[in-house]
Amino acid sequence: MATMGSLIGLVNRIQQACTVLGDYGGGGGGSLWDSLPSVAVVGGQSSGKSSVLESIVGRDFLPRGSGIVTRMPLVLQLHKTEGGTEYAEFLHLPRKRFTDFAAVRQEISDHTDRITGKSKAISNKPIQLSIYSPHVVNLTLIDLPGLTKVAVEGQPESIVQDIENMVRSYVDKPNSIILAISPANQDIATSDAIKLAKEVDPTGDRTFGVVTKLDLMDKGTNAVDVLEGRSYRLQHPWVGVVNRSQADINKSVDMLAARRKEQEYFQSSPDYGHLAHKMGAEYLAKLLSEHLEAVIKAKIPSIIAMINKTVDEIEAELDRLGRPIGGDAGAQLYTILDMCRAFDRVFKEHLDGGRPGGDRIYGVFDHQLPAALKKLPFDKHLSLQNVRKVISEADGYQPHLIAPEQGYRRLIDSSLSYFRGPAEASVDAVHLVLKELVRRSIAATEELKRFPTLQSDIAAAANESLERFREDGRKTVIRLVDMEASYLTVEFFRKLPTEPDKGANNNTPANDRYQDNHLRRIGSNVSSYIGMVCDTLRNTIPKAVVHCQVKEAKRNLLNRFYAHVGSKEKKQLSAMLDEDPGLMEKRDSLVKKLELYKSARNEIDSVAWK
Repeated sequence: MATMGSLIGLVNRIQQACTVLGDYGGGGGGSLWDSLPSVAVVGGQSSGKSSVLESIVGRDFLPRGSGIVTRMPLVLQLHKTEGGTEYAEFLHLPRKRFTDFAAVRQEISDHTDRITGKSKAISNKPIQLSIYSPHVVNLTLIDLPGLTKVAVEGQPESIVQDIENMVRSYVDKPNSIILAISPANQDIATSDAIKLAKEVDPTGDRTFGVVTKLDLMDKGTNAVDVLEGRSYRLQHPWVGVVNRSQADINKSVDMLAARRKEQEYFQSSPDYGHLAHKMGAEYLAKLLSEHLEAVIKAKIPSIIAMINKTVDEIEAELDRLGRPIGGDAGAQLYTILDMCRAFDRVFKEHLDGGRPGGDRIYGVFDHQLPAALKKLPFDKHLSLQNVRKVISEADGYQPHLIAPEQGYRRLIDSSLSYFRGPAEASVDAVHLVLKELVRRSIAATEELKRFPTLQSDIAAAANESLERFREDGRKTVIRLVDMEASYLTVEFFRKLPTEPDKGANNNTPANDRYQDNHLRRIGSNVSSYIGMVCDTLRNTIPKAVVHCQVKEAKRNLLNRFYAHVGSKEKKQLSAMLDEDPGLMEKRDSLVKKLELYKSARNEIDSVAWK
């Protein structure tokens, strides 16, 4: 079972890797970043959004001022530690640790100016900030620019729409959790955050509502109807918070003291006392952390599917790239053969256990084949009704005298035909494993990464060989099944009892009693024989598959390719090693993206999330 920290930390690591490679979403929802669950913090200007985040962290670290202060998304990754010094790290300053949170605030401002300039423009590129503290929960929040209705001096008129588009690009994603922050002294119906959340999440399944400034409401009014979900219902509970006052901020009142003061406010409030256990920034942080962990766990299968699909698409594109290299035909041939030997060495390591993957072949024999055999419909096929039908059809106009020889054979032949499916499925399953090992081996062969065209040629040649081995394997396992049908084991039937059933019901008419019991005995005899054959095939099918497919793949996977390459002219060899500068740059970009997705897949595999 994965811990909360391991799942949220998993997404944090993938998110950081995405940012380093320039993937930070907004590209139509198809990027890895967009698929990762996250908590997007949304609110209008002066909604108390920054104060909520600082209260969750327990530190005063965000820039403040008039107008649009947050001009870039801030990905805030909180890591709970067991004591020790609190510190912060920026992804763009990987070797620098901040223990002074005033310096953190300054770096956010400085980095924003470096990216956007001092024109108060906005940027989609996020700032990644990690904070390590014993006073936080494991949680990731994305602080977005505050929604506004008017551009300030020095900003383009489009800034209002630009901010809304940026915020919408985050909250519109189906894996996004929306933290909608609204001040209590404003009608919820007119809240910018709630209006936007309602548009992108009309059912409220992804939205958490936060009401700030409860202590600033007019005397005699309260927000109980909002907090209890009567004014606007969400699927998740509303949480009220009381931020530091401006006087507290000016006096630099300790954030942890502010948390305690907030709890005292709720506990002593005649309006909110009954909700005190579900109010406050500390409760909000725990609530979000638990929910984010649950969402991540639920979304991992779809993320894996998206990663696998993208990896396949990238690898298919890489297979189409190529580059010319210098040298004569002999040197080019030597290079190609050397690459082939390197690939073959890695492939054999996969099969022999030096690298992972070969054990999946045993899994086909140990799990898939027995399960498929167990599901064969022999109960229905050897039912009394079907046995009667087959026996009658086999007898024709002349019913059998003692034992229905033809009926027995028809029942056995038709039963044996069912074994073809599991036999062929085993061949196909091992074929898919071998194809996957070819794919892995090509990707893991460092020497080949310079030559995508050669990668493609080797993959095609290897897969062509695997297709031949599969066909040989299919013919062999079908032959095993046909052999069982060609000659029945006579001794098996000679040992069967021939006396009538002793437990027959004497009150049943003699003819009917004999007929049903007789047919049941036939069905039982055939079932026993089929069971014996099943045990035999369970052992012989794996032998045939390994002999025809696995052993051949180890010995002769690229033999035909070697002969084919040896007959090529220099121009043809150059084409196999072809690559131009434009394609090199494109390939480098794709390789980085491929590495990102593969590392993400490995990260997911390293966490026991199920």
